[in-house]
Amino acid sequence: MKNGKVKFFNNVKGFGFITVEGTNEEVFVHVSGLKDEIRENDNVTFNLEEGKRGLNAVDVRLA
Repeated sequence: MKNGKVKFFNNVKGFGFITVEGTNEEVFVHVSGLKDEIRENDNVTFNLEEGKRGLNAVDVRLA
């Protein structure tokens, strides 16, 4: 599991981005990959999975 911080999340559209701790890489997150509700600036843990347009955060939980 990786750690990161929610940079942006739009509840209406159901997607956002998480900044990966230690690398500052940003990964896409979709509401279908959430285990907990998230908001901007929340610390989270997640796994990465290859999606149609690159890496996606999945199994996203509040840290």
